Amino acid sequence: MSEVSEKNPTRDALVQLRCHFTWDLPRGDLDLPDLEDRILQEITFLGTKFSVGIYSTLAYVKHLRRQNEGALESLRKAEELIQQDHADQAEIQSLVVWGNYAWIYYHMGRLLEAQTYLDKVEESCMTLSSSSRYRVELPEIDCEEGWALLKFGGRYYEKARDCFQKALQLKPDNPEFNTGFAIAVYRLGECFRGDLRTVSLEPLRRAVRLNPEDAYIKALLALRLQEQNPEEGERYIEEALKAGSSQPYVFRYAAKFYRTKRSLEKALHFSKLALQEIPSSAFLHYQMGLCYKDQMIKIKRTVKNQPQRRELLDRIITSALHHFKKAIEYKPRFVLAYMDLAKMYAETGDYTNAEENFQRVLHMEKLEDVRKQEIHYNYGRFQEFHRRSEDNALHHYLEGLKVEKETYVRSLLLTAVKKLDAKRLHQSRDDM
Repeated sequence: MSEVSEKNPTRDALVQLRCHFTWDLPRGDLDLPDLEDRILQEITFLGTKFSVGIYSTLAYVKHLRRQNEGALESLRKAEELIQQDHADQAEIQSLVVWGNYAWIYYHMGRLLEAQTYLDKVEESCMTLSSSSRYRVELPEIDCEEGWALLKFGGRYYEKARDCFQKALQLKPDNPEFNTGFAIAVYRLGECFRGDLRTVSLEPLRRAVRLNPEDAYIKALLALRLQEQNPEEGERYIEEALKAGSSQPYVFRYAAKFYRTKRSLEKALHFSKLALQEIPSSAFLHYQMGLCYKDQMIKIKRTVKNQPQRRELLDRIITSALHHFKKAIEYKPRFVLAYMDLAKMYAETGDYTNAEENFQRVLHMEKLEDVRKQEIHYNYGRFQEFHRRSEDNALHHYLEGLKVEKETYVRSLLLTAVKKLDAKRLHQSRDDM
């Protein structure tokens, strides 16, 4: 059914609501099947008390996929969980759900149902003494907005952090708010590194103290501790593995922990365990590819002196390529997987396929700043060390530096430019 005209009192009321449809979440340039799959994986495998909001996010994604009946079913599931787990706060917990109901019914042209949910929100706003008919400021809604933003990628991590931080100002000891804030800061640290990695340590510790049974947050704390106190980090990984909850997620972070530790067999073991549960996980296939890539690098150092290891090396390269390709198959805009696939091809001397995969990410639009920098940095290195084209390399290093966001990649780009300049200066002196 066609959407109702935008110029009407119903829509004027809808835009005042606080819900997924008014949170400036992306609509285009999304891999919706991958996003829906990740949400469903989280619902199935992530053992957390904070699950009401994920059904509202799923409803929004289903709406974007033009599956409005499925979206309504997700909202009904959210309502069931509210009555089951939050009966004492049902009205507050329901406001976002009601807002989403109103928007979806509006898009379906079912204005009476849309108005019914608008009336529910209006009545609650009066009960909660809001100055607005359809909008109320509550930390619980700030928190739910933060969770939604986290699902939509790196461009939204800062906004997500700010939402959780706003919620914490009113309820600093709330376990869910602290967990969301810690995860947002952790992910920002992964994107930008530098001081943000250190900053995330205390929020993660606090989240673990407030959620001692949450194995997922313990695994994230372990990864962050690995840089400063590896032994303490490993203790948390072992605790998380013993917990028995959120196992596929804990396995994948255990795999990441042991890959960083260079315990590649252990890393592969946990990656395979997780893949048995979630075989369509792009993240897990990517982690497997990285494990095999690291094995390749390790073996290449010895293969010249031990020709019999050539067959093993070829099998490992084939496995790495397979998993990077699977990651891209399940997540077609997986920039990191494309780049590592390209680098694997470059290592094997297949520059045609390496170039093809680099070109795919070079032409992607609406990427996070850190991803743009990574693309130009890695393609520059490909040009410098494989294609032996210093001019092209310098061009891409400088293109990366045009993205002025302060990230860990920016410092790599600056170093690459300085080294290339120094190398050229040395060569010009030798030619004199």
